[in-house]
Amino acid sequence: MPTLSGAVYAGRAQPSGFAGMIPAAGLTSVNAVYALAARRHMETYGTTSEQLGAIAVAQRAWAAMNPLAQLREPITIADHQASRWIAEPLHLLDCCLVSNGGIAVVVTSADRAAQLRQPPVHVLGFAQSHVGHPNARDGRFGLVSGAAQAGPAALKMAGLGISDVDVAELYDCYTYTVLLTLEDYGFCAKGEGGPFAASGALGPGGSLAVNTGGGQLSSYYLWGMTPLSEAIIQARGHGGPRQAPRNDVVLVSGNGGLLAHHATLVLSPHPHS
Repeated sequence: MPTLSGAVYAGRAQPSGFAGMIPAAGLTSVNAVYALAARRHMETYGTTSEQLGAIAVAQRAWAAMNPLAQLREPITIADHQASRWIAEPLHLLDCCLVSNGGIAVVVTSADRAAQLRQPPVHVLGFAQSHVGHPNARDGRFGLVSGAAQAGPAALKMAGLGISDVDVAELYDCYTYTVLLTLEDYGFCAKGEGGPFAASGALGPGGSLAVNTGGGQLSSYYLWGMTPLSEAIIQARGHGGPRQAPRNDVVLVSGNGGLLAHHATLVLSPHPHS
């Protein structure tokens, strides 16, 4: 008999002891925990809801050029602010879509890939980080992610720096996650993700092409395969109207858990030199 996904998780035993204080305080969903993280960033650096909204607006502008995107109607900051609260300070338009689908990526040797029908995309670097965030005094939860470790490590393997990146396809379960990842990769200084997003840098015609298919906020939710699939499309030059003007280096991020895990890929249409 079919079972709703929510019912599966609802049957889990609740934590006891000190760990039980977290759900007792109301942090009973992923939305609530990410809202707490976003609020801490706001209180520490002055990040605003409107700045988070700029990320949603930019990604919707990219999605408008993606025929496969679920949401293609342009939005404004006012639309973002008017959308209902999910877990304050996160509005509905701060949160990713809820959808699933199927996709596959074929990994093979460069020689074999060169003989196939589609243009090859080369993996220049990769790295993971599993920072975790213990509920302890002086923790960095909400202020730093594993991108701060995985990003430099993957770029070092590729022999590149952050200034070499043309396109960034970032895991975007929330607008806040994009903002934090941009900072931790070094596209802007720590605490400056909000002004960077508000400047218009992330949308079509901006200085950094970010989530060019619309991301999980506007296109579709395939977990980490959403940014990876769009990265491959961009690296191959198959983006059509949304194709980034430069695609020599494409950075891909994956975020897992409650900011506990991070993965980075550096892709290119060109083999490692």
